Amino acid sequence: MITAENADCLIVTGMPGAGKSTVTRLVAERLPRSARLDGDFVSRLVVGGRVGALGEPADEAARQVDLCNRNLCTLANNFSDAGFTPVIDWVIPDRRQLDFFLSLLPARQVSFVVLAPGIEVCRYRNTLRDPRERFDFDGYEDLEAAMKRELGDAGWWFDTSALTPEETADRIIREARGRCGGAAS
Repeated sequence: MITAENADCLIVTGMPGAGKSTVTRLVAERLPRSARLDGDFVSRLVVGGRVGALGEPADEAARQVDLCNRNLCTLANNFSDAGFTPVIDWVIPDRRQLDFFLSLLPARQVSFVVLAPGIEVCRYRNTLRDPRERFDFDGYEDLEAAMKRELGDAGWWFDTSALTPEETADRIIREARGRCGGAAS
């Protein structure tokens, strides 16, 4: 079971619509001392000159993703040092980014959970969002293939297609540490 005493950092990733935001909010609410770190929010701290993760120019988009990743890890380290379990919500699409996170969290026990309800469920869940929060994304097949190829052996690939967000959060709290082996890779 995840508690402030035994999990220094929980990273929850998955494709757009997988349920990351809802589930990480529920997980953080259920832990006695936690902080939810939303990668979308942190990336939007850049206002002037902001380039989205899939935006152009691509080199600037990559630079800003790396900046967001560094900021998420700095926050995670600070919260963990203060006795809070950081719960990171962010799309980590490949091994390079996961390894970057792990390099910035070297003193932490990281549990890495990939919410994997499948492409059709992700698409459907995206349609249920408030129109202002929908993420228009047409790269599901490529993203799923890349994530499976590069991260298929990392952490816990959790099929949540038949679970409610509450059931998903409860299982993550109960099972993530054991299923992740306490390590992301």
